[in-house]
Amino acid sequence: MERPSLEINLPDTHEEGKLYVVDSLNNLNKLNVCPDGSQHVLDEEENTGGTGENMAGSNIRNQCLFFVTFILSLIVSLALVSFVIFLIIQTRNKMDQISSRLISEKKNIEDLKKMNKMILKHLNQSGIKV
Repeated sequence: MERPSLEINLPDTHEEGKLYVVDSLNNLNKLNVCPDGSQHVLDEEENTGGTGENMAGSNIRNQCLFFVTFILSLIVSLALVSFVIFLIIQTRNKMDQISSRLISEKKNIEDLKKMNKMILKHLNQSGIKV
C-alpha cells in the first residue's frame, strides 16, 4: 500500500519542481531583460492579470509628461529668443549713439583744423613767424 502512495506523491513533487523552475526562470528573465524601474510595472501587471490597465495609465502619464516638457522647452526658448532680440536692439542703440558722437567729434575736429589754418594764415600775413 505504501508503494502506490509513493508513486502518486512522486509525480506531484515533480510537477511542483517544474513550476518552481519555471518561476525561477521567469524571474531571472525579468531581471535580465527589464531595468529596475520597469520590474515594478511588470509585477503590477502580473497582479492585475495583465489586462493592460497599467499600460494605458502609464502611456497617458508619459504623454502628459512629454506635453509638459515640450511646453516648458517652448517657453524657455521664447524667453531666450526675446532676450537675444533685446540685446540686439540695445547694441544697435549704443552703436547709433557712438556713431553720432563720432560724427559730431569729426565735425569739431574739422572746425578746429579750419580755425588753425585761418590762424596760421593770419599769422603769416602779419609777418610773425613761429
